[in-house]
Amino acid sequence: MQVELEPAKLTDLPEISALCLRSKAYWGYDAAFMAACEDELTLRPEDLSDHLIFARNGTVLVGTVCVIPNGPDAELAHLYIDPPFIGRGLGRKLFDWAGKAARKTGAARLVIIADPNAASFYTAMGANLMGESKSGSIPGRMLPQFEYSL
Repeated sequence: MQVELEPAKLTDLPEISALCLRSKAYWGYDAAFMAACEDELTLRPEDLSDHLIFARNGTVLVGTVCVIPNGPDAELAHLYIDPPFIGRGLGRKLFDWAGKAARKTGAARLVIIADPNAASFYTAMGANLMGESKSGSIPGRMLPQFEYSL
C-alpha cells in the first residue's frame, strides 16, 4: 500500500481523533467503554509537535502515530490504523517511523502502553513486555507496557 507520512496540523486533529476512535472500536468495545475513552483519544492543539504524523493513501487518512520525547526514553503514543487498512503493513511502517523519530531525539528506547489487543503486534515488532500501566480512561484497568530498544 502506498502511503505518504505528513506532520499533523491543527486542522487535522478532528479527523485524526475520529480515526483513533474508529481504530479503538475495531476491537469490539461497547459504547460505554468507547465513551470512557473518548477524552483520551481526542487530540488537542497541545498534542501537536514535529513528532505527531499521519498517513494518507491518496486523500484518505489511514493511520497516525506520535512520539513523545522524554530524556533517554520516548513514548510511542496514538499508533492507530483505520480498520479497513489493518493488516496491510501500515502499522509496521508507522512503528518504523516512530523508532527513527525517537532516535533523532536522542532516545535509547521507546516505551509503549498498549491496548491488550495490540500486544501481539508490539511483540512482533520486537518490543519486550516490561509490566503494566494504569489505563488513563478506565479505572482499575491495567494495560501492558512494552519497551523497544532503539
